[in-house]
Amino acid sequence: MPTKRDYYDILGVPNHAGKEELKKAYRKKALEFHPDRNKASDAEEKFKEVNEAYEVLSNPQKRQTYDQFGHAAFEQGGGFPGGPFGGFGGQGQTQRAGPFSYTYYSGGGNPFQGFDFGGFSDPFEIFESFFGGASPFRREQPRPRYGLTIDFMESVKGTQKTVRIDGKQHTIKVPPGADDGTRIRFKDFDVSIDVKPDSTFRREGVDLVVNHEIPFTLATLGGTTEIPTVDGKLSLKIRPGTQPGSMVRLRDKGVPHLNGRGRGDQYVRLVVKVPEKLTNQQKQILQNFQSAAEQG
Repeated sequence: MPTKRDYYDILGVPNHAGKEELKKAYRKKALEFHPDRNKASDAEEKFKEVNEAYEVLSNPQKRQTYDQFGHAAFEQGGGFPGGPFGGFGGQGQTQRAGPFSYTYYSGGGNPFQGFDFGGFSDPFEIFESFFGGASPFRREQPRPRYGLTIDFMESVKGTQKTVRIDGKQHTIKVPPGADDGTRIRFKDFDVSIDVKPDSTFRREGVDLVVNHEIPFTLATLGGTTEIPTVDGKLSLKIRPGTQPGSMVRLRDKGVPHLNGRGRGDQYVRLVVKVPEKLTNQQKQILQNFQSAAEQG
């Protein structure tokens, strides 16, 4: 049996790559090796490799298992539950349409549930995005889709927008926790959400990351500082001797789980600001401090 290539090598990313880097690499590779665009004899096999690699690495649980046990964790009979596409429920039957192989499932299971196809809702949508037409796998006509851009805070808190589509007025209710690519389904069309970036908060799933500057005197002596959160300002205690880049976790101060309970966390990275200019008196104080430190 040939040795499988490393999933990170297949996507061309380092093993510490984040969600967005994985998604970007997947889209690039899937487009490069898609058999309808790439006529090389090995394109179809590489396309399958790319999808398999992304399916595992985009799932935090599967990625952790892969990092620990490698491909053995997903081989049948290897002592682990199912392969990389296991766990869907129901019986799968492989079919072929043109150059593509695909599997449909019976038993009520959704074969693509929990799989992030690089920002697409399913692999058929990849086909439509790349080639501008309906996938040969679909039987029904593609649903009309419209984009709706909202502010970052609206995505966290939820919002309601009134839009006009095909001459008719519609009220779009965006649930709290919506993110880029979140799709809201109506009877006759879908709405895809596009979230504007925020200058203060960086989102990672349901968690938020904030870079917060503090003066070096506060980092050295300790004290308090006000931290921005999506719920307003929060007073945070700074310990004496806090080092630059220290991370503070604020539980349940992140983004609400979409259609679920609870919230993510907020992580505050403390950036220690060093003054560029000092008065003579300040320099003397620091020099005295340095001398005292050197003397023990």
